[in-house]
Amino acid sequence: MHRHQSVWAATAEMPACSPLKENVHADAAIVGAGIAGLTTAYLLAQAGKSVAVLDDGPLAGGMTQMTSAHLTNMLDDRYFELERLHGGEAARLAAQSHSAAIERIDAIVRQEGIDCDFERLDGYLFLAPGDRLSTLDEELAAAQRAGLAGVKRLDRAPFASWDTGPCLIFPNVAQFHPLKYLAGLVQAIIRLGGRIYCQSHADHVEGGVPGLVHVGRHVVTADHVVVATNVPVNDRVAIHLKQAPYMTYVIAGRIPAGSVPRVLAWDTGDPYHYVRIHEDLLIVGGEDHKTGQADDTAARHARLEAWTRERFPMMGPVEYAWGGQIMETLDYLGFIGRNPMDHENVYVVTGDSGMGLTHGTIAGMLITDLVCGRTNPWERLYDPSRVPVRAAAEWARENSNVALQYTDWLTGGDVDSADDIRPDSGAVMRRGLEKIAVYRDDAGGLHERSAACTHLGCIVHWNPSEKTWDCPCHGSRYDKMGKVINGPANKDLASVPHVSKRAA
Repeated sequence: MHRHQSVWAATAEMPACSPLKENVHADAAIVGAGIAGLTTAYLLAQAGKSVAVLDDGPLAGGMTQMTSAHLTNMLDDRYFELERLHGGEAARLAAQSHSAAIERIDAIVRQEGIDCDFERLDGYLFLAPGDRLSTLDEELAAAQRAGLAGVKRLDRAPFASWDTGPCLIFPNVAQFHPLKYLAGLVQAIIRLGGRIYCQSHADHVEGGVPGLVHVGRHVVTADHVVVATNVPVNDRVAIHLKQAPYMTYVIAGRIPAGSVPRVLAWDTGDPYHYVRIHEDLLIVGGEDHKTGQADDTAARHARLEAWTRERFPMMGPVEYAWGGQIMETLDYLGFIGRNPMDHENVYVVTGDSGMGLTHGTIAGMLITDLVCGRTNPWERLYDPSRVPVRAAAEWARENSNVALQYTDWLTGGDVDSADDIRPDSGAVMRRGLEKIAVYRDDAGGLHERSAACTHLGCIVHWNPSEKTWDCPCHGSRYDKMGKVINGPANKDLASVPHVSKRAA
């Protein structure tokens, strides 16, 4: 039986930090202790700024621990698509920024002496079944125009167990153990005088002079506030209409030493597959779907395993299986910078587009420059205020999809009776005009919360693979008891009468 946990969470221990117990002031308050928040805190502290980091859970307890941990300048959404939407200069800056993020991680690892299995290696982009060779030709030309002169076309990727066919090589990319890296960053932040508070939920963020972050009965005041919560919790609409949430799934199993080369690999499918090695584990991901909009999530790990075994028959039993959420922006670029429709001293990081580790590092570099009053060539590229005009068709499609989700209020429940809900499972039930999210624990107890997402009122759906309640509109996610674990929602699912009761 595999562990429903990421390899990283199972093989690293993050430092423990105490909750906020008093009012504090800092030059910069950072909400979120994933790679974006901790990188920003580290670089600001290095620049001489006092920093206070807040997280409502343990360090790196969100989507950073769910990554497959590729560090690459190969963009999931393709350089030729970036050129089409933004022009050649934007594609060049995107390549430059992701390459610079890898270099910065490399430099931090060496400077801080972080033992995190960082290594340089090559990456290979190969065709998914049925895809046209012209996809590789277009991407090769666009990547080279973007300044990635080392990208070449090869006859196949270096896998002995199967012939990938033609592919592109992206040389000198990298991989690491993300939690070991962040544990090292935490130690460096503390050494530089930074303060980090866990189990400290940011109830409300206010810009202005000073900026305010309300945490229960306490307040953090700061000259600058950075919201690095994967999905912003301080906006109700501004950013969320310009990106869409997708779930992605990952498995890992042991392989004989040397049987698979130590490379990164990705196919051109939609959804696409991605591959890497960690020690003697083969890690493969894919099977993406719009968050809250698939009823076969448990089967997706099985399909992923079938895809993997066809190509890597030497893999042993699946030992780890997990899932994470990525935010796909409509115009293929992240949102990093000053928050739209807010004070100048509030910054936001979101829209990882499957490139969360490099995007998070770019965010630290860019926001540090903005806070310190330095010019940065990537500021306009990642400006959260930009309007994706050339992606209007995609904007209309995604937001029509969101509007359609509100019709869930008019339908019946997933089940007619709580008797139909198995132990350690959940379902939405209709009760009069209300919809109730009902979870049955292993002992048979029923736990009920309102099924209305606390962001904008969409009906959440049960994800049987992750044991979470997922919102199909803007990607808010809650644990099985209704506790919010992913924004834009910032409050737990509302209670209903008889929150918990014992089944007869």
